[in-house]
Amino acid sequence: MLEDNNTVFLSSAYLAPIEYYEKLAHFPVFIEQHDNYIKQTYRNRCLIASASGVIPLTIPVEKAKCPMRDVRISTHENWQTMHWRAIEAAYNSSPFFEYYKDDFLPFYQKKWDFLFDFNTKIQAKVIELLDIDTNIRFTSEYNAVLPETIDLREAIHPKKNTGFSQKPYYQIFSEKFGFLPNLSIIDLLFNMGNEAVFSLNSSPTLLQS
Repeated sequence: MLEDNNTVFLSSAYLAPIEYYEKLAHFPVFIEQHDNYIKQTYRNRCLIASASGVIPLTIPVEKAKCPMRDVRISTHENWQTMHWRAIEAAYNSSPFFEYYKDDFLPFYQKKWDFLFDFNTKIQAKVIELLDIDTNIRFTSEYNAVLPETIDLREAIHPKKNTGFSQKPYYQIFSEKFGFLPNLSIIDLLFNMGNEAVFSLNSSPTLLQS
């Protein structure tokens, strides 16, 4: 595993926040697949802006203490339909929802067994739509300590502040709520379209592990 003090380690994430994609756009990245699954993280949830404010979308998983790559998505809830309806309701009037919706809809129609596989595939689609040049590798084993690297596996978290600062961009609910920072990357895509990548490039690369 080749790494240096510019290498960033991230957890797997479901439609990760803008901060996460800013790291993908600027640094060589390892995505951890051998860590134990942790609840209430971006591993299985994302945050979007709705007419009611910020809401979480959470993928239900089977209860298991196992490596992230082995976590199975629960079949007991119709989460895909609920998530897509929530995304459509939130962003249907955004400038670029119609342009991108056919890229995302198939992810909510196909059956997925493993959370890591779903996260990886939808992340690849987002990277393609953003047209960012990324250098992503996956860990071959779990190491609790990663010296001389930037370990953000647990730092980028819904309940933690990493100090990430973001230049405001257009959001459809800004008149009601003001600017809502660091939402899911789809908020940036649906509101800014092909200019989303410029927002990532203009974001400061403040890093804290």
